[in-house]
Amino acid sequence: MRGGEERQTATGIRKKGSGVRQWLMLDGKGETEVVEAGKHAIMRRTGLPARDLRILDPLLSYPSTLLGRERAIVINLEHIKAIITAHEVLLLNSRDPSVTPFVQELQARILRHHQAFSSKHHDHHTDSDPDHDHDPDAIKILPFEFVALEACLEAACSVLENEAKTLEQEAHPALDKLTSKISTLNLERVRQIKSRLVAITGRVQKVRDELEHLLDDDDDMAEMYLTDKTATEISFEAGEPPVGFEDQHNAYNVLGRDSHGTRGSTYSAVTKQLDVEELEMLLEAYFVQIDGTLNKLSTLREYVDDTEDYINIMLDDKQNHLLQMGVMLTTATLVVSAFVVVAGVFGMNIHIELFDPDKAGMTEFLWTVGGSTAGTIFLYVVAIAWCVWLKNRDEKKKKRKGETNKCDKNEQKNDKKLPVFAFVMQSVVLRNGNSQNRLEMEREIEDEA
Repeated sequence: MRGGEERQTATGIRKKGSGVRQWLMLDGKGETEVVEAGKHAIMRRTGLPARDLRILDPLLSYPSTLLGRERAIVINLEHIKAIITAHEVLLLNSRDPSVTPFVQELQARILRHHQAFSSKHHDHHTDSDPDHDHDPDAIKILPFEFVALEACLEAACSVLENEAKTLEQEAHPALDKLTSKISTLNLERVRQIKSRLVAITGRVQKVRDELEHLLDDDDDMAEMYLTDKTATEISFEAGEPPVGFEDQHNAYNVLGRDSHGTRGSTYSAVTKQLDVEELEMLLEAYFVQIDGTLNKLSTLREYVDDTEDYINIMLDDKQNHLLQMGVMLTTATLVVSAFVVVAGVFGMNIHIELFDPDKAGMTEFLWTVGGSTAGTIFLYVVAIAWCVWLKNRDEKKKKRKGETNKCDKNEQKNDKKLPVFAFVMQSVVLRNGNSQNRLEMEREIEDEA
């Protein structure tokens, strides 16, 4: 295959066009092997259609996906792009530095699973007790595909949870700093944090929705029991009826009427009879984990929104102070304009006693200027006092209106309590008074009610 690739490269055909990619294969014993295979080879090996392989294409952007098929499970979770069969795992981007720890963890899990399965198989052959297989206290080993699926889910959920924790640790100091000091730098930091928060929330929400969709559909979960379907297929080929043979035989009768039907569809019908409780418990654990991460991000989003509201309140308060300052400056400008009008009047070419040096001197001039200045200041003080009076009047009106509404509510409560009080008084009178007093008291109570 490498020689064919070299020939294609020599002829000018790009590797992208050939569709040959490197896959890291992990078998049931935990051994790894790098395989170069094209799309059609993977389709024949796993039984997947082309549209499912397109989900794993690194050149295309697909959201997180978990698909159960006849012979394989397709996983596209964050940085993990894998195909899980009943006996092996195929990883597409195994050279990615973020995938290397996952590969090591997956290899260790598969190795432990192989050792546990071998030990149980050895004990099964050496134990002569026929009821050993039905021991409820015996440790049940997960199928190979569930071991690999659990490793993928744990890696994806852990990555998202770590990113959420890192973002939370960066967000709180930045938001507190912005609250104490509003600046362009702090606003830019908070904007970047909010953008990251929206992106991470979308990714976490998609993984959560995918797990929720699987948990809500038992048929999709049954499709993921690859080991049981393989065992059922081997039993049918060997002519030995497995457990629950009657149900499987009925499924064969239903689907076997079409001579062109595939055996895969038959096994799909058979797997619907499987108990999905085991997979459901596995998925629920990671659903709870990813849901907790989403709740943590939602809490952080609420904290960001509260900080934005607080910043808006602070900005509105500063804007009100600026408007108040603008009103004061406008009033001062208006009063000074009145003084300028007086100066303009005196600057006109008119004959008045103030301009006659024989009748008026420097003293009269100073009195005129001082009087105009004092009048200007007086007008300014009056204008400011009038504005303050209007403000206090509006506040008193609002306060009186609030007290009136409170009194109305109390009166409504008393009106509701009055019939109950009248009923109690009527009961007391009927018990202790004579007949005439009873009638009089009843009339008084009716009038009051």
